[in-house]
Amino acid sequence: MEVSVLPVELWQLIFSYLRLPDLGRCSLVCRAWSELVLSLDRTRWRQLCLCCLQHRHPNWPNQPGVEPPSWREAFKQHYLASKTWTKTTPDLDSSNCLSLFRRRKGRRQLCVGTGGEFSSLRAALAAAGPYDRLVLLPGVHEEQSEVLLKVPVELVGEGVLGEVALLASIDQHCPTARLCNVVLMPARFTPLLYKTTSGYVQFDNCNFESGQLQIHAPGTCQVKFCTFSQSSIHLRSVALCILEHCEFTGSENASVTVEGCPSSDRNWACRHLAVLAKSCPVSMWDPDLNECPVAKWDGWGESCLGPVRTCEVMVGAERSSFFSAADAQALVGSVQEDTEFGENMQASKEEEEEYLALDSSDSDLHSDDEEGARAAYKLPCQAHSLSHTLTDVTDSRLHSNRLHTLQRDLKLKSLQQELQQDKEAQSLASSLQGCIIRQCLFRDGKGGIFIYSRGQAKVEGNIFRDLIYAVRCIQSSKVTMLRNDIHHCKASGIFLRLSAGGLIADNNIHSNCEAGVDIRKGANPFVLCNRIHSGLRSGIVVVGNGKGIIRSNQIYGNKEAGIYILYNGNPAVSGNHIFQGLAAGIAVNESGRGQITGNIICENQWGGVDIRHGGDPILRNNLISCGYSDGVVVGERGKGLIEGNVIYGNKGCGVWMMSSSLPHLVNNQISHNSIYGVAVFCHKDNAGDYPPAQGGSESFQEEREGVGGDNDPDSEEEYLAARHPISVALVELNSINHNGAAGLHVKSSEALNVIANVIHGNGAGGVAVLRSSQLTRLANNSISCNGRGGVLVEADCQVELRGNGIYENSSHGIVSKGEGVIAENDIIGNHRCGLQLLQAADMKVTKNRIQSFREYGIALFDEAKGLVQENLIFQGRSKKSILRPISNAEDCIIQNNVLLTLKKRFDVECMLINPPARPHMEGGASVSCVAAAGQRVSSITTRVDGGCHNHGSIFCTIL
Repeated sequence: MEVSVLPVELWQLIFSYLRLPDLGRCSLVCRAWSELVLSLDRTRWRQLCLCCLQHRHPNWPNQPGVEPPSWREAFKQHYLASKTWTKTTPDLDSSNCLSLFRRRKGRRQLCVGTGGEFSSLRAALAAAGPYDRLVLLPGVHEEQSEVLLKVPVELVGEGVLGEVALLASIDQHCPTARLCNVVLMPARFTPLLYKTTSGYVQFDNCNFESGQLQIHAPGTCQVKFCTFSQSSIHLRSVALCILEHCEFTGSENASVTVEGCPSSDRNWACRHLAVLAKSCPVSMWDPDLNECPVAKWDGWGESCLGPVRTCEVMVGAERSSFFSAADAQALVGSVQEDTEFGENMQASKEEEEEYLALDSSDSDLHSDDEEGARAAYKLPCQAHSLSHTLTDVTDSRLHSNRLHTLQRDLKLKSLQQELQQDKEAQSLASSLQGCIIRQCLFRDGKGGIFIYSRGQAKVEGNIFRDLIYAVRCIQSSKVTMLRNDIHHCKASGIFLRLSAGGLIADNNIHSNCEAGVDIRKGANPFVLCNRIHSGLRSGIVVVGNGKGIIRSNQIYGNKEAGIYILYNGNPAVSGNHIFQGLAAGIAVNESGRGQITGNIICENQWGGVDIRHGGDPILRNNLISCGYSDGVVVGERGKGLIEGNVIYGNKGCGVWMMSSSLPHLVNNQISHNSIYGVAVFCHKDNAGDYPPAQGGSESFQEEREGVGGDNDPDSEEEYLAARHPISVALVELNSINHNGAAGLHVKSSEALNVIANVIHGNGAGGVAVLRSSQLTRLANNSISCNGRGGVLVEADCQVELRGNGIYENSSHGIVSKGEGVIAENDIIGNHRCGLQLLQAADMKVTKNRIQSFREYGIALFDEAKGLVQENLIFQGRSKKSILRPISNAEDCIIQNNVLLTLKKRFDVECMLINPPARPHMEGGASVSCVAAAGQRVSSITTRVDGGCHNHGSIFCTIL
């Protein structure tokens, strides 16, 4: 019977009528016939698979409409699994020929029920021998007392599933057993359906109704294609068991309970179950890229920036429907304070005309050759210690390239990449201990899986929906969750507490009423490569000494903070994309900590990162961009090290700080934000003013009471080693450039140190100190090319300006109405006066180098007083040097100043050489290294309506 005699289609038709044994024999005839048998995958093999009463569709219950890659392979796996219960005798691998002499089990088939050999199951079991098959005929089989299985048997229901119902409580005392195609219901005297304490039991295509299945070590089980209706499984210290392709509905408690550490006492079936677990990998769910906003970018890991965003500054204008009219007016009031620069300039001009009639030759300064004349008098000031940073921010192409490089470096890693770099996570992913639950559906009940008392479970490829919670893991237990879909839970999706751990990776967690992942009380899991989105509260909550490694997740579209850390929570958060949240990206509150590094945090409605009420994280090397509010908010009593971040293109401030906070802001790039680069305010939050749906409805009472409890001593030592304690808020070595309003805006009631920053090209002034009841110290900063003046100091403010370079700003270099010290600064090339003292200013002005092209180097008006001495004043073309008040001359001491008139270009070039142009930095602009050791945590952010808007952040946030 050569294949070529007939067309292939006719051969396939003939083969499609063969039974399973005949197909096996035909595949052994020759290669051509073997290929013909394989070609029947979508026809005969599919028919055999679906018509078998012992199992269901290979992708039931989660994807019954999706065909498997191979029906033949699916049928093979089902068939081999159904034979596991018979493999109690060790295989003789030494010689295949010995199998010919092995005694085969003599199996009988006994019929139970109306018309059968036995009228009851108890009677049939009394007569059954080892490995006999007991066929339950259609009908209801009820036993009035507990049934003991003393010999290995197979109970199989005849007909379609549902035609055979068994009302009994079975206690297995034999090494192995199998039940198939039966509906198990509880007897009247107990809810227990089946129990084994030592043997192996296998359930295929069964229904469990309103009862419980108990497996105690060293017993074990395999459950496939079963339905649990208001029923549950309790596993106690089981070394290894498999639950797959099952459906759990309507549970009153947890559907699956795993208790106790996996027993070291393994029975004969564990070896076979391990082989089955490895040979049947779970198919990975393919994420729908159209659903995920990230897919609209340049790939899974690309940032939303695309081309470098140029933020249009629209101060006071309505930027989006997110602002109310009152909010817009509040913003206008806050930002317009910076316009005092312009008002002061006009007032000073009028007063100057009163003191001294201007020479008519001044009109020459406005001639067409003004720019050439200005160039002739220009002093070279580019070679100061921060000039390399200034070059970076003025080159837009270089800035754009660096942003795109940062986006590329922060691209999301795949799960495979994460496992390759972390051996502990890799070990958890490959672990085969405890209970393996895969391809199951948990729905419409109280709980999915409960693991406690050092239990272990591997949960893979399941769907959890419409439950109270999906997985609850406590008491030093471990759970490995891979590629599950968890949604519409009424509480948190995954809940870990009391030193629980494990791996939560590649899951789709969304639309839950509480947090997607809730980590508390010493729990320390890996949370890798998940999509956590569309939650009605936060994406991830870390509370009450909770820890965890949170990496490479996409966290988006949650109603509250993407990651919420508080009450000594201390996670390591790195490499995540946190975007399009309806509140803050990351909130750290109530003594929370956390090491937050290398994340992309963008397009969130509130602050990108919100720190307050004792929150003290390390925030390092993150991209915080394109938010609809501020980039970083440090609220009342907030702390933290904020280092090396790019804070870019936010519609509010780059960094918003309260004066009661104590952050260390170092080496950040803060640019292209719509309002201030860094803003410091002194108004307190109104803690009782919660907007709708943002209040503290979630209970953290236990964590609140335990906030002063013991912390991990190793973590404490690492945390302290990573930080340099500071007693005054510190802003140092930052690049603050091209922001819409002032680079630094200060209305503070506490001391503030601003050291060695580059403040360049901002839309309003460089620095505006509008309120400073304690000393604000500005030292060794470069303040240049800002849209208005370099520094504005309002009345009653205390400031010290020392060692700064204030260059080429569009108005006055410094305008002061306050008191303090201005010493050893270079105030060069500003478009109007170098230094202006107004009203009741009381300043000590010493050892500065000052030059103004058009106007006075130093001008004093009104009741200004103080000491002006030992300054070097380079006269510009107007030959104006010092304008002093007439009415207040006795209170203003002006002495020992040097006036220098430049006559040659050579003089100009030598002007700022000894000493060189300021600022000066000993050893260059080195950044103090801060070790990345501590891990820490925080708060939900909310909108506050009221007075705080007038002087505070666009969106103040409170717990």
